[in-house]
Amino acid sequence: MKACIIIPTYNEKENIGGLLEELLEGFKKIKNFDMSILVVDDNSPDGTQEIVKKYLDSKQIFMLTGEKNGLGSAYIKGFNYVLDKLKADVLFEMDADFSHKPEDVPKFLKEIENGYDFVIGSRYISGGEIPDWGFIRKSISSGGNFFARIVAGLYTVHDCTSGFRAIRTDLIKQIKLDKLEVEGYAFQMNLLHNAIKLGAKIKEIPIVFNDRNLGTSKMRLKDLREFFFNSFKLRFKK
Repeated sequence: MKACIIIPTYNEKENIGGLLEELLEGFKKIKNFDMSILVVDDNSPDGTQEIVKKYLDSKQIFMLTGEKNGLGSAYIKGFNYVLDKLKADVLFEMDADFSHKPEDVPKFLKEIENGYDFVIGSRYISGGEIPDWGFIRKSISSGGNFFARIVAGLYTVHDCTSGFRAIRTDLIKQIKLDKLEVEGYAFQMNLLHNAIKLGAKIKEIPIVFNDRNLGTSKMRLKDLREFFFNSFKLRFKK
């Protein structure tokens, strides 16, 4: 089977080289999957692309570039490339800032082999942690996730907003990506909502989510507004 890790980037020059190195090293231990990486860079002005280009001679690393339109837009572009060009059986969503641990990748693949369609790295089940966040930030995050579960109706999932996921492409092919109608972080919720509607077999596994040490968060006020508005929109559709 083929699996591709999609990594959206914007101004991640401090992180992307080290992350690619760790992932490539980890791939050597993965036996049952042909692994690759797709970096989707939103024309970072800080030189992120120049660092990624150093790795493009590898048959395992690819890059897409384009204007900055938000996380959701970057993932949709990446999904379509993986489906059309790389022909992968599984795709990953993963952050570029080391919040998601490269050594966790085999745990996701194991659950894919166990028959699951949609594997979520969860901060909100037993064993999941966010050790670097203070009380206020944890409260905002867990409150937003609770809001998504209750308002949008995603009751069966504990971490609806996690950005660390492995998904079978057979499932992605059934979702009309251009109809998700979101650009930012609400994409995660809409994609999950569609997967649940399609009867996907979903599994949550615990992860330890560490805050970034380098670079800055890309979360915008616009993303928060879209997230809350979209939760009610999904409830209305439901």
